[in-house]
Amino acid sequence: MELESLKPKVSGLLADTNREVTDRLNDVCKLLQESVEYYDWVGFYFKNGDKEELKLRTYVGAPTDHEIIPFGKGICGQVAVSNENFVVPDVQAQDNYIACSINVKSEIVIPLFKNGENIGQIDIDSDTPDPFTEKDERFLEFVNQEVAKIL
Repeated sequence: MELESLKPKVSGLLADTNREVTDRLNDVCKLLQESVEYYDWVGFYFKNGDKEELKLRTYVGAPTDHEIIPFGKGICGQVAVSNENFVVPDVQAQDNYIACSINVKSEIVIPLFKNGENIGQIDIDSDTPDPFTEKDERFLEFVNQEVAKIL
């Protein structure tokens, strides 16, 4: 599915104030995973209070043991420190990669900012080698901007 066509759907799901924020985030995860062929695992991590770690808030895809990720560890932990997008075409080539599943071939992590502060991220794993493009980055930045509005 064309990423641009998902934007109004994302906005609509997030705008439903009759639902809890976590439920709306989960709806966005489901939409992305079901609509984009190579989005196999989609989740949102957020800074865990005052701790230097991320906590998984919601996701869709294979179960993960990585509900808490220390800053600096793995791709997600690196993004928490760098405040920059991280696209990994081949997870096997990363020294600091935390394996969630043997099927994962690539990953994209986009930081989520609220009032200029990195408060979390969207994390997407793919079982497809090197599928992520600049279009994915721009689209996921849009998703995070929409998410920030409801937090």
